[in-house]
Amino acid sequence: MNARDEILARLRTALADSPPPVQVPRGYRRVDDRPDLIAALVDRLEDYRAVVHHGIDALSRLLGEVDRLGVPTDVPADWLAGYAGQLHSDAPPLSPAALDDLDAVLTGCAVAVADTGTIILDTGPAQGRRALTLVPDRHICVVRTDQVVGLLPEAFTRLDPRAPLTWISGPSATSDIELNRVEGVHGPRRLEVVLISPPGSSGA
Repeated sequence: MNARDEILARLRTALADSPPPVQVPRGYRRVDDRPDLIAALVDRLEDYRAVVHHGIDALSRLLGEVDRLGVPTDVPADWLAGYAGQLHSDAPPLSPAALDDLDAVLTGCAVAVADTGTIILDTGPAQGRRALTLVPDRHICVVRTDQVVGLLPEAFTRLDPRAPLTWISGPSATSDIELNRVEGVHGPRRLEVVLISPPGSSGA
């Protein structure tokens, strides 16, 4: 018997009396049909110290405060209507130094989860690459109301597990051993969410 066979034999002996696999109950909720999903999302976001705005007009006013704005290459034109500052498209990709020099970055998202206040980006339309939303100090994220779901299982059905996912629950923050909160260590110090209606509808 060689060393490999001896090791495998020992493993078989050690595992011989192992209990059978336990069936894990999976009867948890997969759909949240509450009528107040938007209100729940706003409540969670604000609890995480994000700032929430409503409507495309609010987005225009918000961008009026930004001098140097970074955007993905496919950001919708109506999001930028009337913007008079310096627009920096991420094509070719902006350097880390250039990203750090921006006043803010504007992106969309893939889905937002009301129950946890989590916004998920998957580098899909209007989202850009991960560095675009992790390096600048201020992230302005547009969330369409039809992108809001109630629970995480609903969100997973809209995501490609092979995509690079960024999960955002409020501004980047951490705490030291004395529980002193420090923001902006691992990502944007400021998160501002703009809720808008999907194309073809009115109101937000």
